[in-house]
Amino acid sequence: MMGWRAGAILLTRLALGVCISAVAQAGEQQVIEESYFVPADDPGIQLYVRNKRLEGMRDFSPGRTVLLIHGSTYPAEASFDLRLDGVSWMEYLARRGFDVYLMDVRGYGRSTRPEAMSHPATENPPVVHTDEAVRDVGSVVEHILSRRAIPRLNLLGWSWGTVLAGAYSALNSQRVERMVLYAPMFTRTTPAPVAAAAPLGAYRTVTREAAEQRRRSGLPDATSKEIMPPAWLDAWWNANLQSDPAGAAQDPPVVRAPNGVLDDNARYWSVGKPYYDPSMITVPTLLILAEWDADTPLSMAQAVFSRLVHVPRKRLVIIGEGTHGVMLEKNRMQLFREVQLFIEEPD
Repeated sequence: MMGWRAGAILLTRLALGVCISAVAQAGEQQVIEESYFVPADDPGIQLYVRNKRLEGMRDFSPGRTVLLIHGSTYPAEASFDLRLDGVSWMEYLARRGFDVYLMDVRGYGRSTRPEAMSHPATENPPVVHTDEAVRDVGSVVEHILSRRAIPRLNLLGWSWGTVLAGAYSALNSQRVERMVLYAPMFTRTTPAPVAAAAPLGAYRTVTREAAEQRRRSGLPDATSKEIMPPAWLDAWWNANLQSDPAGAAQDPPVVRAPNGVLDDNARYWSVGKPYYDPSMITVPTLLILAEWDADTPLSMAQAVFSRLVHVPRKRLVIIGEGTHGVMLEKNRMQLFREVQLFIEEPD
């Protein structure tokens, strides 16, 4: 496994097309949004970053700084910054006085797409493996620490993003204040949620029909619509398409996702080989998932939890009546509050 070097060079801001806007009221203060790009450690790769914070925020600290890391298929903004019932998870954090960032790993969302993703998928091998994604997380972490002049921050990963956060933290615990693993991914005892066709091409395309079928997670149709109303599903799918204009222009519209993670699944998780060693993590860690999560079932969280033997504090929480994407469902506020409780509680 290749991890981010602890002695990484601090990155300067190097923002390309910075966009700042006030997006929501928070008492007398507005939540400010800022979007820009951070260079990866490979030439020519730019990583999309979005920041939200209260307009009057001037003091920055490790405990009040959070980086959100997406999963293996969809970009960060469609997951963490989708406003449902008037607020996104990112805004929920910002309104409580946090300096909140999300990022897209290379190949996802608005970050640089490998050249292979501009050609038919079958013409190239899988792109964007977990090794590269962990390095991208390291690039953005170092940028934030330098930008805010702080020594550490909180990491929150979802699904594959928990592997990226966990692997980074295992080698760089001095850079991490606390860690949240939402729907933690680890070695598999169940089939992978995304089947890998042979031969595995550079990337895969996901239609709305396929995305909706996966989100149902085997639930009855009525239950699926109850926990995620059709209007919410429409908003989520449209947000995904907005981050991938090339995929949206296809007929039918699709979201493109790199296949490096599927290649890694065959080399690591599906054959019982962990990508990182949780026993190397030394920071307080929360593991949280929903009871109907078929993508990353409870057995995965329990496997990680039992291996966190050197953390000062750990917790495992299960949210009722939710799936892998509970942050976009009716019980999302339970998820938000449990995470907030963990990252705000005193040492």
